[in-house]
Amino acid sequence: MKLSSPVRPRKSRIVIIPLIDIMFFLLASFMMISLQMSRTANIKVNLPTATQARQDYKPDMINIAVDKSGAVWLEKKEISFAELGLVLSNRFRSDTNLPVYISGDQDTLHGDMVNVYQAVRAAGIQKVAFMTGGNENK
Repeated sequence: MKLSSPVRPRKSRIVIIPLIDIMFFLLASFMMISLQMSRTANIKVNLPTATQARQDYKPDMINIAVDKSGAVWLEKKEISFAELGLVLSNRFRSDTNLPVYISGDQDTLHGDMVNVYQAVRAAGIQKVAFMTGGNENK
């Protein structure tokens, strides 16, 4: 014989709102960590500002910097023009789709930037871009 209980049985339910909150927290955490991990290996130079600058962060790119004295830096190491041409041609042979980013200090002479650009083009590299600063100074 079946006896009924005076207490009504509760229906079980799954509350997913706390799970959604946890997933958004994890997503935001991973995004913040990944932004901190994307750094370029380059020296600190005072870049000129541009109105529409697009930054492209790829691990397989070459960063060349020219300081205000005209010295050329390749990934935080000072390098001569002859060594620069040799390194660029060796890297271009291994990857023909190699992007090169040239950045110069705001006080760098135009001729020094042109010399670096000519060395990059002489190595056969087609993807060349000049890095500029954003609108921080405005």
